[in-house]
Amino acid sequence: MNNVIENYEKIKTQIVPYSPTIVAVTKYFDESQIIKYYEIGFRDFGENRVKDALEKMEKLPAEILKNSRFHLIGHLQTNKAKLAVGKFYLIHSVDSLKLAKIISDEAIKQGIVQNVLLQVNNAREEQKSGFSPEEIMSEFPRLLELEGIKIMGLMNMAPLNCSEDKLHQLFGNIKQIYDVLQSTYKVELSEISMGMSRDFKIALQEGASIIRLGRILFK
Repeated sequence: MNNVIENYEKIKTQIVPYSPTIVAVTKYFDESQIIKYYEIGFRDFGENRVKDALEKMEKLPAEILKNSRFHLIGHLQTNKAKLAVGKFYLIHSVDSLKLAKIISDEAIKQGIVQNVLLQVNNAREEQKSGFSPEEIMSEFPRLLELEGIKIMGLMNMAPLNCSEDKLHQLFGNIKQIYDVLQSTYKVELSEISMGMSRDFKIALQEGASIIRLGRILFK
């Protein structure tokens, strides 16, 4: 635990002058560890799988559930979407119009509006899901029509083993898309979720407001 505290304090110095939301990725830890991280000062927790996250949430004290925000950061299958609605502060990985519609319909049934981010795969990696830059522009009007979701911004995962120049290019492109969507469709977005342990500094330089950290915090 002392290592986590030291790592956390070090990261706080590394993110200056930016003020991002740090999502602590807790997919490898059980609820007892989340309680410890909460006591250190973490309030935003990221999970990859819906089922794993819900099982942990059920075992957490009411105070932590009330004062924390849980983020779904992993791929969300359409057949699991209904389970996620209303359980997460923010679903980062909405990667298709079809998935967005399912989330919206379920949110309307529950009488809520679900916060989401749209995942953009601007590196065009076949093994990753997400809207292409062209798709996000063409489908954004239909996404805006979905009354059960609030589109807060964009999410991106850069390829492994990218050069720094390539990372700047890809992350910078996400910020460009973000800006174009706002100006073209006269909407106000607030979040760009990009940057993980290996590349969060570059992501912040290119406009990230949320960074998702796991290994660098808990090593």
